[in-house]
Amino acid sequence: MPFVTKLTLESGDRRRLDDTVEEIKQQAQRKGVELKGPHPQPPDHCRIPQSKTLGPGGGRFESWEYTIYTRTIEIVDHEEFARTVTERDFSAGIHVEAEIEQRRHLGS
Repeated sequence: MPFVTKLTLESGDRRRLDDTVEEIKQQAQRKGVELKGPHPQPPDHCRIPQSKTLGPGGGRFESWEYTIYTRTIEIVDHEEFARTVTERDFSAGIHVEAEIEQRRHLGS
């Protein structure tokens, strides 16, 4: 039964995120690793209101707005490669989550 490692990478810097995903993709191709993705998710636009002061009548600053970009990658049945990818030092501003799932074949 193969193990599938699903990586979710998020960042506010789309270029840096895409460069990082491309590096992982190239490493997988060089090592002959089965990789599914990257699958881009719709960008998440966030808006945070900010106050000027805590007192009454303090007014407001303009809201802080930012966008989070997300890519998912699935590494199929190559635990050693998945381990090296998840242990690497990612550049600042990139958040990485890993999920491991054991998939069964139909009829098992």
